Amino acid sequence: MASQAALKKQQDLQNTYGNYKNTLQTIAQKIGDIEQEAEEHKLVLETLEPLPGDRKCFRMINGVLTERTVKEVIPILKTNSDGLKKTLEELVKQYKKQQDEMEKWKKKNNVQVVQQGQQ
Repeated sequence: MASQAALKKQQDLQNTYGNYKNTLQTIAQKIGDIEQEAEEHKLVLETLEPLPGDRKCFRMINGVLTERTVKEVIPILKTNSDGLKKTLEELVKQYKKQQDEMEKWKKKNNVQVVQQGQQ
């Protein structure tokens, strides 16, 4: 009976650890996606800023290609870029908080993580 309880506790610890790792991985993936999108915005802004304001450019909105002018698009891109930076900052905070929470949990439960292939 005691071995079943120990086995159950071990499974619970493994599940909780797996949940923490999956959450961290999901957040890290979102951070990577947003970093890539922010970099794309930066490149587009660097390309458009030296151009005349009345020059035509095209923008994809919900899968529809729309015709605009450079002076119309630049402020929108800057706003979007600022929003991405704020979102990125929040996700990094969330990642660090989750990581700290996992470390506290590991200490509280005296969890030693052994990677596969290690002893």
